[in-house]
Amino acid sequence: MPEVFLAACSQRTKRIRLGHGIVLMPPAYNHPARVAERIAALDLVSDGRVEFGTGESASILELGGYCLDVADKRAAWQEALEQCLNMMVMAPYPGFEGKYFSMPCRNVVPKPLQKPHPPVWVACSNRETIKRAARLGIGALTFAFVDPAEARQWVDDYYRIIKTECVPIGHAVNANIAMVTGFSVHPDAEEAKRRGEDGFKFFGYALAYHYIFGEHKPGRTDIRAAYEKARAALPEAGAARGIGTPEQLRAHLKSFEDSGVDQVAFIQQGGKNRHDHICQSLKLFAREVLPEFDTREEARAKRKQEELAPFIEQAMARKEKMAPLADDEIPSIVALGRQVAATAQLTPEREAARRRMMAAAQIPLENPEKVTAAK
Repeated sequence: MPEVFLAACSQRTKRIRLGHGIVLMPPAYNHPARVAERIAALDLVSDGRVEFGTGESASILELGGYCLDVADKRAAWQEALEQCLNMMVMAPYPGFEGKYFSMPCRNVVPKPLQKPHPPVWVACSNRETIKRAARLGIGALTFAFVDPAEARQWVDDYYRIIKTECVPIGHAVNANIAMVTGFSVHPDAEEAKRRGEDGFKFFGYALAYHYIFGEHKPGRTDIRAAYEKARAALPEAGAARGIGTPEQLRAHLKSFEDSGVDQVAFIQQGGKNRHDHICQSLKLFAREVLPEFDTREEARAKRKQEELAPFIEQAMARKEKMAPLADDEIPSIVALGRQVAATAQLTPEREAARRRMMAAAQIPLENPEKVTAAK
C-alpha cells in the first residue's frame, strides 16, 4: 500500500509534505474506516505532514478488477469520502446506512494529528472535475497536462465556485489547485531533454493507453514495447513541459504562478529515468530556481488566506454536519464470549479457554462486570 512507502519517507525526512496520488475511495476498493485509520496513522508518524489525495478511478483495468460499475464510481467516491472524514473527526462515529457503504456506530481510531483532518484533494483530469472539487471544498490535483493559458481558465472557475457555491464535504476547506508538469533540469538544454524527455513521454503514453485507447491482456501486454513502436510519432517535450535549463524552468513555473496555480507537481519518475539524474535535477532546482518562488510564497499565501477567509466561513456555515450521538444513544457492544456464554453454547474446550483468559486478566468468572464498575 502507498502508506508503507510514505511511512518510510516520514522517518527519513522532517519537513516535506507526504501526498497520496491517490487513495481510491469507492468502498469496492477500500473500506472507508480502513482508509481513515491508515491516513490518521500516517499523519501521526509523520508529525502532521499528510496531504490526503483521493479519487474515484477511471481505468477499466482497476474498475473491472474490483467489479465496480463505471456509472457508480463517482457517487461511491463521494459517499465514502464524506464518511471517512466524519470518522476522522467524530468520537464515536455515529454509523451510516448508505447506497455503497454501511457501518454501525464505532469509534474509529487513531485520530489524525492535523485537526480537523489532513487537507483533502481529489484527482482531476478535466475542467468539470475541477469544478466539483471547488463545490466540495477540496484541493484539485490535476492530472491533465494543460498550458498556462488554459490553466488560468481552470483556476478562475475553481476560485469563483469556492467563493459562491462551496459546500464542504469535509470539516475544513482546502482551497488549492495543483497542476502537473514534466521535470528535468540541466545547465545544457539538450542534456536535460536527453535525460528526461523519454520518461515524460512514456508516462503520458502509458496513461493514455490505460485510460483512453489501449487494449490490455493482464500478464501479457508489454506497454513499453507498444510505446517504443509509437515513440517516433509522439510530440516532443521540452521547455514548455518543464524540461530544460534552470532559466527555462523558471519561466515555465512563473507562467503557472501568474495563472494563479497554487502548486506544481513534477512528473520525473516515468519510464527509464535514472535516479541519479533525478536527484541532480532536484538539487539544481533547489539551488537555482526555487529561491525566487520561495521568497514570494509567504506573502502570496497570506494574501490568499485573507481574501478567502470570509468565503470559507460562509461555506462552512452551509455545511450540514452529521449529528453526534448523545451518550444514551451510543449502543453497548457485548463481547462475543459473553454472548456465547449467555446462550450456554460453549464447548468444554472453549469454556476452559475462557476460564484461562479470565484468570490471566484477574477477572472473576462470575459477574465480570463488577470489575468494570470498580475501575
